[in-house]
Amino acid sequence: MTNETERAADRAADPVAQATALRALHVPGRPVVLPNVWDPASARLVASSGAAAIATTSAGIAWSLGVPDGERLDRGRALDAVARIAAAVDLPVTADIEGGYASAADGIAHTVRVALAAGAVGVNIEDGVADAEGVGPLREIEEQVERIRAARAAADAAGVPVFVNARTDTYWKGVGEPSARLAGTLERAAAYIDAGADGIFVPGVSTPEEIRTLVAGTDAPFNVLAGPGLPTVPELAALGVARVTLGSGLARAAHALTRRAAEEALTAGTYGFLADALPYAEADALLGHPHEEG
Repeated sequence: MTNETERAADRAADPVAQATALRALHVPGRPVVLPNVWDPASARLVASSGAAAIATTSAGIAWSLGVPDGERLDRGRALDAVARIAAAVDLPVTADIEGGYASAADGIAHTVRVALAAGAVGVNIEDGVADAEGVGPLREIEEQVERIRAARAAADAAGVPVFVNARTDTYWKGVGEPSARLAGTLERAAAYIDAGADGIFVPGVSTPEEIRTLVAGTDAPFNVLAGPGLPTVPELAALGVARVTLGSGLARAAHALTRRAAEEALTAGTYGFLADALPYAEADALLGHPHEEG
């Protein structure tokens, strides 16, 4: 094995080393880019493309298991999927645990312990409430602060410096009047950081001006959900962003390709979609041992 491969293997066997490596990737102005994955094959593809860490997408995992997004999966099935992903790569893994799969703070602590056992060394925790339809309002700040404190305490008790990425859906759900949304986001960010969050994630924010203001007003690495119409990674770097994620974007792109391919075969009777397909041997080798060649 090369020195780098040996170091990667050591990190895989040592959650503290993996968590420390994940933390070190969050540098304002030099963002870590995390194309989110949903199964071992997508994790291997992202890792082989040069990713420094692996992030999961709860939506992608839910869809792969035949369930809609919005915390419709239970803790066990969701984190079993994370465990399969973590076992497939040597990179640090950060898990999207949605709202924590628990109604009370002690349940959040249990979820973090299960995530650690699954091989994750980072977690995303969002402040939205998942109702029967998978959508809902935001939790009150005080309630979410207790949930983040519980996550932090569980990680600390395990002796692993888990990167707790606190997601607030003020922009994603359009909470409040637009004129007050930025101030409300900064208020939540400050409270979550004080409770033990290591990073702040604000999906839905898109303009350079708002991103710059949020970065400047947040005393922690700032995470942007990227996609069409948003600034490029270099542009986000110039704004001081420390983490760029794609959320469910890769999974949705893969599903869109499946639909286009099926429609082409079923209507035109042609197979143009196969032109860019992975060679069979390469696709089959994805799930071989990560250190095997060929």
